[in-house]
Amino acid sequence: MDKGRNFIEQIIEDDLNKGFNKSDLQFRFPPEPNGYLHIGHVKAIVLNFELAKKYGAKINLRFDDTNPENEDQVYIDAIKDDISWLGYSWDKECYASDYFDLLYGWAVELIKKDKAYVDSQTSNQIADQKGTTTTPGTESPYRNRPIKESLNLFDKMKKGEFEPGKHVLRAKISMTSSNMLMRDPVIYRVLDSQHPRTKDKWKIYPMYDWTHGESDYIEQVSHSLCTLEFKPHRDLYDWFLDFVVDPKKIRPKQREFARLNLSHTITSKRKLLSLVESGHVSGWDDPRMPTISGLRRRGYTPDSLKKFVAVAGVAKRENIIEMSLLEFCAREDLNKKCNRLMVVQAPLKITISNYPEKQIETLSLINNPENPESGSRPVPFSKQILIEKSDFLEEPPKKFFRLSPGNEVRLKGAYIIKAEKTIKDTNGNIVEVVCSYDPKSKSGSGTPESQRKVKGTLHWVSHDSNIPVEIREYERLFDDPAPGDFSEPELLNSISEDSANIFHGFGEKELSKAKVSESFQFQRKGYYIKDIDSNKDKHIFNKTVSLRDSWKPKN
Repeated sequence: MDKGRNFIEQIIEDDLNKGFNKSDLQFRFPPEPNGYLHIGHVKAIVLNFELAKKYGAKINLRFDDTNPENEDQVYIDAIKDDISWLGYSWDKECYASDYFDLLYGWAVELIKKDKAYVDSQTSNQIADQKGTTTTPGTESPYRNRPIKESLNLFDKMKKGEFEPGKHVLRAKISMTSSNMLMRDPVIYRVLDSQHPRTKDKWKIYPMYDWTHGESDYIEQVSHSLCTLEFKPHRDLYDWFLDFVVDPKKIRPKQREFARLNLSHTITSKRKLLSLVESGHVSGWDDPRMPTISGLRRRGYTPDSLKKFVAVAGVAKRENIIEMSLLEFCAREDLNKKCNRLMVVQAPLKITISNYPEKQIETLSLINNPENPESGSRPVPFSKQILIEKSDFLEEPPKKFFRLSPGNEVRLKGAYIIKAEKTIKDTNGNIVEVVCSYDPKSKSGSGTPESQRKVKGTLHWVSHDSNIPVEIREYERLFDDPAPGDFSEPELLNSISEDSANIFHGFGEKELSKAKVSESFQFQRKGYYIKDIDSNKDKHIFNKTVSLRDSWKPKN
């Protein structure tokens, strides 16, 4: 096996080596439109679309819209937007509902050939008769219902003459199969719900297993790639295909890969919906959500998500990928792309006693040292500036290399200053620090003084020339590394109390030019993106990731 290829690519290469025509390769991404796409879907999207790109093959976006009770046009639109944002385009937009007439006709033929029957038992009765993994199932009393009678009932189901649950159509396979999915699976049920596309035309809807493989065949998908939970479904996938496949046409091949399981995250659409409906998050695009729209709003880039998928790899066995890997991929990508700016979150006033009164000096700071083409920006410097309150301690511990009485630090892109005295309010709180500066120590001036080494470098903003900013910082929504194992009530109770915090600070005036969804590195803090809630009077930034992984689990 070529070590440069994942096992899915190797399967395709083996098929090509055996004579499969490269021009017949075709892929698909088949989401159900019952929620927003999440980080787990990113892997499937990247895998399928990159394979199509690599082999010059076509790829369809197919919506498996067979359950109108949970599906909505809003989800269809969001899915298309997310895939486009990731940088992919599809050759054809398809819907399982496009094939409802054909699927129904095939189901009728199944009945005629005694391969399916209408069962009039309740869902509980059917479940009880399935048996277990160690005991065979028992046959339905309706299994040998006359073909004519099943055809008549199925027609009435289609016309909406029965309430949901009254009858179902089951495939007649084997109630003793070791694969429980082969024990006469349900392939059609009655639903009294309006479909987003077909409206009230249909009263019966096909089940996933009947729809999926047949849709692949209709579209002539060559390689149907699914996550591992669908491996037991492969036998059923092939049984249904056996009934319809023309040997002159392409027969789809289902193959499975391990889904992407991320620590401290859930990927169940049902559980994600419960977070939204309960108000624990602001919506599907809440920056704490693992949805693509949430990650996007948080500041993750398409390239960082693709890199994450590539590094995580395509495996045959389930495993859990640490959240820190995703964060690493984000840092690596944003570091190359983001301009640096200075923001003070909890300000402390600094007055430079020997700096000329009313003088305003314009400094030139490099935007991004990783990208020389990014240029530089003007930053005003004057007698009074703001630094972080945490960057000054009156009684510092050992190895505190920031500002303290008698100690020197360098201001980023500016001068070396020394703390001389503090000014306190009536409660004894420090409200101002008076410093002196070395006028010959200006960064980049080339003087011996400018090259003098001091251990601390602080970010700052001008006291009189800045803009107020709102900073939204997010932590992991769940402290537990495996919240997906929780029931829905347990899940809602396990949400971290400090997963979202809001701060107000001051930033360089340059930030007033920032566009919504534009990302920056706030120096010494991390990477931030301008949020969609911003307006001309309110500048809001979401924290994407810190500059380094400082997260530690709670005891």
